[in-house]
Amino acid sequence: MKIAVLPGDGIGTEIVKEAVKVLHALDLPFEMEQALVGGAAYDAHGHPLPESTLKLAMDADAVLFGAVGDWKYDTLDRPLRPEQAILGLRKHMGLFANFRPAICYEQLVGASSLKPELIAGLDILIIRELTGDIYFGQPRGRRTAVDGHFPGAEEAFDTMRYSKPEIERIAHVAFQAARKRNKKVTSVDKANVLETFQFWKDVVTEVHKQYPDVELQHMYVDNAAMQLVKAPKAFDVLVTGNMFGDILSDEASMLTGSIGMLPSASLNSKGQGLYEPSHGSAPDIAGKGVANPLATILSAAMMLRFSLNQPEAADRIEAAVQKVLAQGLRTPDIYSEGTTKVGTAQMGDAVVQALA
Repeated sequence: MKIAVLPGDGIGTEIVKEAVKVLHALDLPFEMEQALVGGAAYDAHGHPLPESTLKLAMDADAVLFGAVGDWKYDTLDRPLRPEQAILGLRKHMGLFANFRPAICYEQLVGASSLKPELIAGLDILIIRELTGDIYFGQPRGRRTAVDGHFPGAEEAFDTMRYSKPEIERIAHVAFQAARKRNKKVTSVDKANVLETFQFWKDVVTEVHKQYPDVELQHMYVDNAAMQLVKAPKAFDVLVTGNMFGDILSDEASMLTGSIGMLPSASLNSKGQGLYEPSHGSAPDIAGKGVANPLATILSAAMMLRFSLNQPEAADRIEAAVQKVLAQGLRTPDIYSEGTTKVGTAQMGDAVVQALA
């Protein structure tokens, strides 16, 4: 089982170290190789995604990814910014399906900003299309406007677009995932305004005919954002485009108490995947040893389940995380009175001990 380990920037190096520690504790035949990515790769090689790093990722069964980005790189030309590394990996590896579960652990009900009765027992899955939409659509850029409200003024533009095969394949992923859960899919769109998402709605409706056992609901993105904080347990599987999914999955993360608890998986058609926490590089706390590694550790569990065919090992990690939370151990982001505050490495060590 070949794993490409790409820690990245900021807290990425700290949290990935703990996930690797947990994986080693499983005593499985992993072959892990580490490489630079993001700002660290730019500093060393002049590019956020060097050819050697890309090749390592392409040849691996799975990629364990930390986080990229730092304010000091914000002045670079966009193609050289750290964030281009993750976009490049998604494109070259064909990682079109992003799974972001939002689970509120019993021990963390009090950490959410919502009332306990709204989020106790929460278990929803957001499936985000990852390689299309406005993030990748062409043309894009800046120019002098020739029409519109201010002809002659400088303007910027991006293109939102989806092809039928792109929508069909992510819809199949969502319906198949729902069959293993509570058999309900909410497709999120903006069909009342955007032609792209009227097309999305039409194609999802067409694909749904192949899954008569699964309930399909359509919802505008603004309403979905509201319902996520009003009645989040009404959802099971949400499927949506790249930009809406980016926003809604971050919103859903706070239902669980902290974005530091949310893993994610990005898969291609072959089952090869990139696994990363849903949060960013957090340069403001990098090097302080206080970052929460649990999202990364849980991402490693998803990697074992989806790409490495080791579901029992995945179950063991998830059970160990729940055991550690039940012991009252908390990193600062999920700390509350009456619990024990620990650092990044201490939390990783605790998960390793719980595995035993």
